[in-house]
Amino acid sequence: MFDKILVALDRSPLADAVFDRALDIAKAKSAELMLLHVLSGEEDGSPLPIPPGMERLHWSPGSELTLESWRQQWATFEGECWEDLRSRTARANTAGVVAQFQQVAGSAGRTICEVARTWGADAIVLGTRGRSGVLELLLGSTSNYVVHRAPCTVLAVKSPSATPSLPK
Repeated sequence: MFDKILVALDRSPLADAVFDRALDIAKAKSAELMLLHVLSGEEDGSPLPIPPGMERLHWSPGSELTLESWRQQWATFEGECWEDLRSRTARANTAGVVAQFQQVAGSAGRTICEVARTWGADAIVLGTRGRSGVLELLLGSTSNYVVHRAPCTVLAVKSPSATPSLPK
């Protein structure tokens, strides 16, 4: 049923739960994993994007961000993301699961759907923070985009804080 599972990961605490769920499914189904990180300035923890043509940004008196320092921050962020993917891939391989990884710059939702389509994924596993209403309108929802546009089955792993508590 699931032979190829795309695992969309970011640098949030939820990524551990997403990876663990995908690894459990891959072991149970003898499926292959593709671990994917989409490099985006929209991701929590990434360096703020610099608008084209701006050489210096002044955030507060005595503090400035030069284009060069931003490039260094971005290179550090990108390298940390590569290392995270390598580590998770090694963990999957050690568990007996064939896994590979890639990191692609772009819009998270569109990139996840495109990689799933070109790689021939049977399923996508990704996290959802449970944003809704105005917050989802302003910040967008990658999981919502993927659920509605993916070429395959999507499993959205909820953040524990996104799960509403039921009345007693």
